[in-house]
Amino acid sequence: MERRVFLIDAFTDEALSGNAAGVMPDAAGLSDDQRQAIAHELAVSETAFLTDSERADRRIRYFTPTTEVDLCGHATVASHAHLFEEGEIEAGTHTLETNVGVLDIEVRSDGTVWMGQDEPRVERVDPDYGTVAEALGIDRADLTDVGADLPVAVSSTGFPVLVVPVNFLEHLGNADPDDREIAELCEDVGAMGLYAFTFDTLVPESTLHGRMFAPRAGIPEDPVTGTASGAAGAYLREFEAFGDSGVPEEMVFEQGHFVNRPGEVRVRVGEAIRVGGRAVEALSGTLRVPEVGDDGIIEP
Repeated sequence: MERRVFLIDAFTDEALSGNAAGVMPDAAGLSDDQRQAIAHELAVSETAFLTDSERADRRIRYFTPTTEVDLCGHATVASHAHLFEEGEIEAGTHTLETNVGVLDIEVRSDGTVWMGQDEPRVERVDPDYGTVAEALGIDRADLTDVGADLPVAVSSTGFPVLVVPVNFLEHLGNADPDDREIAELCEDVGAMGLYAFTFDTLVPESTLHGRMFAPRAGIPEDPVTGTASGAAGAYLREFEAFGDSGVPEEMVFEQGHFVNRPGEVRVRVGEAIRVGGRAVEALSGTLRVPEVGDDGIIEP
């Protein structure tokens, strides 16, 4: 069988930047093995598979090259930006069934997509700073400096991440992470990835600069991460990072510059947490999908 497939760069308005997502608008009838094989073939951090839904406007599932994940921000933004660009949906609010429940997706007339997040859960953890620093490949002092005011915590709005504040952009940029140590650290605290951030930014208008490492999901470093940005927004609110002034109405999280895929995620932390951004098509084509044999193995 043949299916249309697209590579959409999310959290950017320029192709070959931001975070690339595979998007298959019609995934009806595909088995999990076929979806996993397709995601492995496309070899981007996540591929989104869209089907009909009885609970929402459509159903979506996300696969990395090695496993299924419950929620993915950039693939959601990419999917809806693509559907809007193709005229499949109009500007307005759309519902999306995911593994974590039904989410509201708002598409603006300029193509910006805003994605609702799952109910936030934030839990402070106390890993040894030396262990965290060694996993990230930075000096312990780069963590303990800012750690006096902001703790290390596991935060989730659908995808649990270990949030680690770092003092300066230079130190975050020079990090030399060890995939195995990060995976072990995240597994110990019940997180799927590690999101390190600093308030020291490249662009004055940005709120923070983040880097996301998720080797447990088969992603050494994710360029620009929507769900981690939502989790980071929940973290900033939980620990009152902005003091008496409160969390800004809208924040901009920059990411991806150290892997040559710069982009930005807009984050709103109100009654609900939402992440938003633009997306642009980079590649379109037809994929030939092998049939599944009776034994459940995809035959060549």
